[in-house]
Amino acid sequence: MSSLPSLSPRLAALALFFCAGLAQAQFVWIAPNGTRHYSDQPPPPGTPASRILKSPRGAAPAQVMPPAEAGADAPAEKPAEKPVEKPKPPTLADRERDYVKRGKERAEAEKKEQDGAKKAAARVKHCEEVRSVSRLYDSGIRISEVGPDGEKRFISDAERAERKARADAAMSECR
Repeated sequence: MSSLPSLSPRLAALALFFCAGLAQAQFVWIAPNGTRHYSDQPPPPGTPASRILKSPRGAAPAQVMPPAEAGADAPAEKPAEKPVEKPKPPTLADRERDYVKRGKERAEAEKKEQDGAKKAAARVKHCEEVRSVSRLYDSGIRISEVGPDGEKRFISDAERAERKARADAAMSECR
């Protein structure tokens, strides 16, 4: 009886070794909707051999049932589907062209953004100057300027009103 306990573990290991191959028997195929299926059962009948990616050694392909007589039980036959063509990966030249195109678009967008920022800054500065001039004309103090002959002269009330009207018109664009 001493040989029986040592023989039992060896037999169990040997049985596991031979069963391990059966556990790895897997079928892999791509269904008509494009999903990949893994199973220990063969794919459904009618699956083309080109769609079966992996089958275990010695496994027979799925049996195709003979077409049934035209009757109420027989499903209508589908026309053969065209294999879906995979889009070709872009070549190196295509990728380079796309890269250069994206770079140009990015540079144009940045230039446009910078131009917009410059215009906005210039507008803000212009509006501040117009507000300052308008406040000056509203203050009522006497305003002088140097004439073409180099003499200092004070502006009249009519000139003040005209300049104030121009400043107000310019301020209306700032709002």
